[in-house]
Amino acid sequence: MYNSALYKDEPLLQFIDVSKWFGPILALSQITWTFKSGIVGLVGANGAGKSTFLRLAAGLLRPTLGEVKIAGHDAWDWRSRRLIGYCPSTDAFFHDLSGQQFVLVMARLCGMTRREARKSTEAILQRLGLHDLATRPIYGYSKGMRQRIKLAQALVHHPPLLILDEPLAGIDPLGRHELIGLFRQLNQEGHSLIISSHELETLEQLTDQILILSRGRLAAAGTIAEIRHQLSEYPITIRITVSSPRELARQLIDWPEVSAIEWPASSQHTSCNTLLVRVHRPREFFQRLTQFLAQNTSWDITCFESIDESAHALLGYILGGSGKT
Repeated sequence: MYNSALYKDEPLLQFIDVSKWFGPILALSQITWTFKSGIVGLVGANGAGKSTFLRLAAGLLRPTLGEVKIAGHDAWDWRSRRLIGYCPSTDAFFHDLSGQQFVLVMARLCGMTRREARKSTEAILQRLGLHDLATRPIYGYSKGMRQRIKLAQALVHHPPLLILDEPLAGIDPLGRHELIGLFRQLNQEGHSLIISSHELETLEQLTDQILILSRGRLAAAGTIAEIRHQLSEYPITIRITVSSPRELARQLIDWPEVSAIEWPASSQHTSCNTLLVRVHRPREFFQRLTQFLAQNTSWDITCFESIDESAHALLGYILGGSGKT
């Protein structure tokens, strides 16, 4: 088990100027990042380097340049391996084994005694809702069941750092809800998690700490609010419901911070008096709007909200406006 007192001066995970080549292909370039505790979401487009990043963190790859450290040790060191639970995105099973046998084998490979391994295997299968199905061969498992077995083997030795590559892929909505609850519980119990996912809205339910990779580089890291602050030009869309929308639009359209104004189609969520205002340099816009409303008190504004304060919108901006992950 991980004794945090032994590593109180060391971050749990650290990338120090890390680059990784696969032949002529540069997969990661000069990544420097420190992770101490909590839950962080890893996002980026396909080919951005997410899986390479996670495999380096798990000690499954060595960096071409730089260092990856787990609690002060090289990620390739056996002392680091004991501190990590890794759930890959791809399946890698002994398919003739049952789920129970597979997790038991992985527990034994982690150094547990036979008794410890059996006890821990039973407990984690029960926790993941697999106890009644665990004696069936893995080759007969559904995609969701295989995902849960991968999680079980990552958790069986109670590591302090869980590295989860697309752990929610193939999970039905109810199962996704259960796993989100499990991840929160694990964090409350002292585990730290790095979760790669295409489900950005799901990541936002778990944490606002995100790490964004773009073309092998670290595009941004921190909370969504911190990243938004760093990107002063980051555009947002604001929904405004006002008694005289066209008059307000004529006032706003000449402001340098306003790039576009739209009238959304009326629905149960909007009215004919609603504007969508596309804004860049939002801080300056809000300061200007505050002064404008203070000098013009006749405007009857009943709704004022940003409609894209999300990791998805932020990612789309950083990756060039596509929003695709």
